[in-house]
Amino acid sequence: MDLEFTEDENRFRNEVRTFLKQKLPSSISKKVRCGIELDREDYLRWGAILNARGWLATTWPKEYGGPGWTAVERHIFTEECAVNAAPRMPAFGLTMLGPTIIKFGSETQKQEILPRILDGTDWWCQGFSEPGAGSDLASLKTRAVRDGDHYVVNGQKTWTTLGQHANRIFCLVRTATEGKPQGGISFILVDLDTPGVDMRPIRLIDGSCEVNEVFFTDARVPAENLVGEENQGWSIAKYLLTHERTNIAGVGFSMLDLERYRNLAATTWRDGRRIADHPVFAARVAEIETDLEALRITNLRMLADARDGAATGVGSSLLKLKGTQVRQALQDLYRSALGPHAAPVADELSENELALPVEAARAAPVYFQHRKLSIFGGSNEIQRNIVAKELLWE
Repeated sequence: MDLEFTEDENRFRNEVRTFLKQKLPSSISKKVRCGIELDREDYLRWGAILNARGWLATTWPKEYGGPGWTAVERHIFTEECAVNAAPRMPAFGLTMLGPTIIKFGSETQKQEILPRILDGTDWWCQGFSEPGAGSDLASLKTRAVRDGDHYVVNGQKTWTTLGQHANRIFCLVRTATEGKPQGGISFILVDLDTPGVDMRPIRLIDGSCEVNEVFFTDARVPAENLVGEENQGWSIAKYLLTHERTNIAGVGFSMLDLERYRNLAATTWRDGRRIADHPVFAARVAEIETDLEALRITNLRMLADARDGAATGVGSSLLKLKGTQVRQALQDLYRSALGPHAAPVADELSENELALPVEAARAAPVYFQHRKLSIFGGSNEIQRNIVAKELLWE
């Protein structure tokens, strides 16, 4: 197994680095480094820059406006974006719905939906989870009843990330109640301005309203918005979720977080010595560095398998599980190194006032934000079950 990048892949990495250096707006990268929430215009601005280069829809084939990259090239691009503090574009339209429409959508849906994702006309959000159906999606209760040329939708979705920016939502809905629960689910597209659709924000522990709940009350949705066949939604959702876990190890993000910690530890003092020389912190960072290197090598092994045409199997679950743990450990380490300075949730704190990096003012809310990593993309408990079933059970 060859874990080294080829000459062409290294050239591609240099091309990506040059592009980011020249085209990434400093105002956006500063927000990313400081853990400040990006607004809708930030995402649209960066998305337009990427789209002009043909690098926006990284998982799409060329015939639909994507770059047609290999798994290795996608990894390189994602890693370089992370270490250079480029924003991670919302996955809902680009990484999740787009490939799903390419696979299951009608020709009309492909022609209408895909270009509007690329040019930013449509911002999609995801309507899967419900108050009583999170990881167990088969228990969802939102109903869609056929009435002539429409479906009448009633129910509730929750944890709808960035729904406040969206104008459309793709949903799993129940269209049949007989038989196995998975067999009565359909995949449908809904305009958020449809009468009977109500989006309400949910305030999180860090003070932001990144997620929302969506209520459907007799919302009439055109039957042509059904993707695939009625009651085929479970199969479509499983396909979509494989794309949600693309690059989920987050190695590049962890590398950026580790660099941020090292810069802080080299200039911050505790008990009369630099944090970098403190034995407790030195032991913690050594453990995290070891885990991160093991994660990086495992990720390269998965990429080597993909390059050779082999299926990664349980690999994505392992990467998601360990990648989550490493990223959360780094945020906890950074917050601990700041000590009492990490307590305030105060954006107004400046570098001059604290003699600390400006991103230190966001250490607490960023730490709280990272608590969710062990839940989204399939909870870590479920990933452990998958690993146990695939690797430990006979």
